[in-house]
Amino acid sequence: MENWRRIGEILLEDFGVSREQIETALLRQAEDELRLGELLVQSKVIDSITLAKALATQLNLSFLETLPELTATDDLLAQIPIGFAKDFLIYPVERDQGRLRVAIADPFDSRPFNDLGTLTGAELEPLLTTPEEILRAINRGYERLAGGTGEAIEEITGQTEGDLTGNLEPQDLLDSTDEAPIIRFVNSLITQAYKQRASDIHIEPFERELIVRYRVDGILYEILTPPLKAHAGIVSRIKIMAQLNIAEKRLPQDGRFRVRVAGRDVDLRVSTLPTVFGERVVLRLLDKTAGVLSLDEIGMDSELQRQFGQMIEKNHGILLVTGPTGSGKTTTLYAALTRLNNREKNIITVEDPIEYQLAGVGQIQVNPKINLTFANGLRSILRQDPDVIMVGEIRDRETAEISVQSALTGHMVFSTLHTNDAAGALTRMVEMGIEPFLAASSIVGILAQRLVRRICPDCREQITPPAQLLDQIGEELSQSGDNRFFRGRGCEKCLDIGYRGRVGIYELMPISESVRELLLQNKDSATIKQAAIDQGMRPLRADGLAKAIAGVTSLEEVLRVTQEEA
Repeated sequence: MENWRRIGEILLEDFGVSREQIETALLRQAEDELRLGELLVQSKVIDSITLAKALATQLNLSFLETLPELTATDDLLAQIPIGFAKDFLIYPVERDQGRLRVAIADPFDSRPFNDLGTLTGAELEPLLTTPEEILRAINRGYERLAGGTGEAIEEITGQTEGDLTGNLEPQDLLDSTDEAPIIRFVNSLITQAYKQRASDIHIEPFERELIVRYRVDGILYEILTPPLKAHAGIVSRIKIMAQLNIAEKRLPQDGRFRVRVAGRDVDLRVSTLPTVFGERVVLRLLDKTAGVLSLDEIGMDSELQRQFGQMIEKNHGILLVTGPTGSGKTTTLYAALTRLNNREKNIITVEDPIEYQLAGVGQIQVNPKINLTFANGLRSILRQDPDVIMVGEIRDRETAEISVQSALTGHMVFSTLHTNDAAGALTRMVEMGIEPFLAASSIVGILAQRLVRRICPDCREQITPPAQLLDQIGEELSQSGDNRFFRGRGCEKCLDIGYRGRVGIYELMPISESVRELLLQNKDSATIKQAAIDQGMRPLRADGLAKAIAGVTSLEEVLRVTQEEA
């Protein structure tokens, strides 16, 4: 072929790859037995999109950078097993009369192409795209094909408890071929919760109905009302997945299991609780592939990051993060540990539970059954020569005392407390039995936080809030000199809620000399807080108001989570 060009020539002439980079890859090719393009992607000389474009040029094929959302009819997907599509990275795009357009990632592997032609009986037209885009399309398409919980409810209506057997966990919930209605219902319940970004699934039996609720961005929404007679089957299926005792219905049980949803690993923690109308079940979803957020991603502005960064980089002391349950305290500490994590520091944590695995950090799981408590774990950590210690929560006097002693003997200790504001953490430590002079000398800073819902960026609009809302923050509003606020109108992207995701609001209290003096005088938290504000601390509501004016959240959200400051 006169116009045939090698892939190296195309990358060199059309895509700006240097001759040195190609020659280096060719030398590696003799050892690794990979294709030239794969080696260049692996060494990050080019990305997968550039490689796909170059292959399309070489083979004179059409290139698609993104596959359209509404593609491949359900009857077409039903003919092709999801395992086949994932293994060979092949996806049907559309059928036009007798011709089928198919997205492929490897144009040199003809086997799946030939098999698909035999399977569908259609003439195939290949379209080249990236492996990542094909996987996205597969997960999107087969998730739609799997159907919703509504279909599963129709199936379990009329079923009896004897139909709920089947204890094999599917490799991927979208790939489940099990036709047992209860199993399909539980699978679709988890899949839909993941799709809607729910953090928890609540299954609650009452006298005449069974209610399923999802917690999305901290708010519970009623989603389904399955038939009450399916309750026992649903609970038993979840217990089987979590390896709990299905015969024990009188005592609370806790367990966990892992599934794959649309190709992503999801950990689920299960809690069952006997009530007068049957067992109540709560599942906590944790996306293991989501990764740990950085300090700027959790909502800290540059000045707050600077102050917080100075505190976490100290050689010794205690840094406390406070707030109610579910306010993102552990996420903040993970972000701080990620910033500090390097080969020069020995970082060890004791947690309950371990929510994310941090590479390079030693993490200990609390286990009360074998007397591995926070206090006992902390004692053991001190014998491991740590530089930085994270204690999941200071719950009792013993843990508080060991934390203080650790800080005073040259360790940096991070931990959390359940208090409403930063100043309250100081008085809480004293109430736990820590001497005021020890608390004053060991604690270097306290961060209080809340989570507010982010306004959906796709339907955000500027508004003038009702007068009664403005009255609630009249003094703070006059200080800010601005009364422009925003709300989410509601759209498909945010499920018509108007919010999508959450962000933190913060108050950071450094332990200054005047604050130490007030603590030594046993002053109350309100006095300490006012002194900190006089020295420049921005309280929670003021930080929330700044985010509301910036259009990140709404005024209603700020008032909702800072009611105790009114």
